[in-house]
Amino acid sequence: MEHRSIFALNGITGMLIATVLLLAVEGTLVFLAIGAQHSEAQEYYYIEDAKSIKMISTENASHMKLLKDKQ
Repeated sequence: MEHRSIFALNGITGMLIATVLLLAVEGTLVFLAIGAQHSEAQEYYYIEDAKSIKMISTENASHMKLLKDKQ
């Protein structure tokens, strides 16, 4: 007895739908990543008090300042 269903996505149809869905997700993530990169590239940073930065320290992030905050 063969079970046929409208929603059965076996074979080439299921593969094509899965491929299109994965490409859509990848395209969305790439678009969002490019937007994030573009917005971060517009913010310039400078290093404040570079002589006091230690090689391994959790306080190193406090030395990075936005350039627009300096002015």
